[in-house]
Amino acid sequence: MDILRFNTAGSVDDGKSTLIGRLLYDTQSIPQDKLEAIAASSRRKGLDFVDLSLLTDGLIAEREQGITIDVAHVYFSTPKRKYIIADSPGHVEYTRNMVTGASTAHVSVILIDARHGVVDQTYRHFFISTLLRIPKVLVCVNKMDLVDFSQDVFSNVVSDFYAFAEKIRFEGQIIDFIPVCGLHGDNIATPSQRMPWYEGRTLLQELENTEIEEKNTALPARFPVQYVVRPRTEAFHDYRGYAGRLASGTLRVGDKVTALPSGQQSVVRQIQKFDTDLPEAHAGDSVTVLLADDIDLSRGNMLVRHGEQPVEAKYLVAQVCWMAHEPLVAGKLYWLQHGNQTVKARVEGIEHVTLPGTLEQVAATQLKLNDIATVSLKLAQPVFADPFAANRANGGFILIDPASNNTAGAGFVQEAHESVPVQEFSI
Repeated sequence: MDILRFNTAGSVDDGKSTLIGRLLYDTQSIPQDKLEAIAASSRRKGLDFVDLSLLTDGLIAEREQGITIDVAHVYFSTPKRKYIIADSPGHVEYTRNMVTGASTAHVSVILIDARHGVVDQTYRHFFISTLLRIPKVLVCVNKMDLVDFSQDVFSNVVSDFYAFAEKIRFEGQIIDFIPVCGLHGDNIATPSQRMPWYEGRTLLQELENTEIEEKNTALPARFPVQYVVRPRTEAFHDYRGYAGRLASGTLRVGDKVTALPSGQQSVVRQIQKFDTDLPEAHAGDSVTVLLADDIDLSRGNMLVRHGEQPVEAKYLVAQVCWMAHEPLVAGKLYWLQHGNQTVKARVEGIEHVTLPGTLEQVAATQLKLNDIATVSLKLAQPVFADPFAANRANGGFILIDPASNNTAGAGFVQEAHESVPVQEFSI
């Protein structure tokens, strides 16, 4: 049974937590004892109904303020597949949390309050979904009961959303709209009898029928080496395997491969998963690869099929979402982690900050918390990254503050160059 990961985002009081709670309730995914505890908590709050939003708002501050602050991961399943929900905060000050929650999503679910229509936060949520190359976006127009289930209201929201989305959506990105009422369950798991004019799928039907493209074999094979396996036993004294998770593409026994950065070549002799030999491995598979030759290959290196080598990049142009309180400024050093490889990186410059609501590009000398900007980076050692738009699995990285060892920013490669296209400088 496959796993669908989806992210949810919405502005204040759009009903996101309630919608998720209703989805869990309608799929019978809430244990009886937890449902009773939520019912009791709802009564203590003076409510005459079960507040399903309490299922995901677990922090005390979230329950007191009625907002989502941290990313909550919720798990449930139906007879067709399993699901992981990343319930992300929608407030502008928690943009970094949404980027984190949506980073592995197959689907982005964006909520809009039918009474308020498309607002600035809606633009921000869709901008981040596009930035992360999420292939499918489901726009749930919520609280339709408060606008008398009006088809005209729904149509206006769709029109306003499309006017913005068409400016930045990438080729192949799917956008679908669903009128819903999370409080009463309209079009969540069952079709609404109060909106007969809507003939599309419910939210659950959309999720159940979404194709997962994680195992796309059309992408070049990228195998970052996590660990070199050398058993210390007489029976396996000459065993040398390279363990890791195939980030993208397909790797087969007999494939001619190149080790990066050494450039040495060999042939895949065996692919093992536990004690089973496999004829091939697909994206997402964690395997051990054995080669026909002993070559220079260790943790942080990468195996690729011969002829599919990425650029040996020492200079990156990337979009960066800044996650630290201390601002990013030109000239500062960070650790850049790409896959299993960590190298020193220096900020060459900040080209511009993008305002998600208007898509305006503003000149800036520093990058503040939750800003999203185009940044150029000079690396002390090469990394083997693809543009994020071409290969989501091999185009992302994080920046780490060397003083605190905290994650300072998340980056998405736009361009990778073998050398600095401007004046060189030393690290």
